[in-house]
Amino acid sequence: MVTFFNIMFFDTIAYRFKIFYNKKVKKDYESILKNIFTEKGYRIHAMEVVEDHVHLCVEFHPSISLSKVIQHLKGGSSYRLFKLHPELREKYWGGSFWSSGKFYRSIGNVTADTIRHYINESQGKPKKEIRSNRIKKSGQLKLTDF
Repeated sequence: MVTFFNIMFFDTIAYRFKIFYNKKVKKDYESILKNIFTEKGYRIHAMEVVEDHVHLCVEFHPSISLSKVIQHLKGGSSYRLFKLHPELREKYWGGSFWSSGKFYRSIGNVTADTIRHYINESQGKPKKEIRSNRIKKSGQLKLTDF
């Protein structure tokens, strides 16, 4: 039996342009990511593409380094998106679609279902809607709130 790593991955579009308001660009990007997951043998547990960033919960084989997974997701997706939408090159004239940083976390101390719920239920919704679903004194919801 092979053990797979689960990671939760968040990243931000360079310059925080809100290009995913364009439904065609968003749909194409989601399709591109799904193709990359299939090609590379990654399993996606949850994905949320919001106006200027992406949240993913991905499972991959432990023989693949995390940096390689992120390279496939960021580099591969931006290359393909620029190919489908060359007009984006006007905004991203430097050629960088994604910000240079990244956030990832192994999800060993919470279940994949918790991550899936967090990504699917809290991301991209107005804060009022989230707060109306849960009574919360202040601050952003955390994974442990689910």
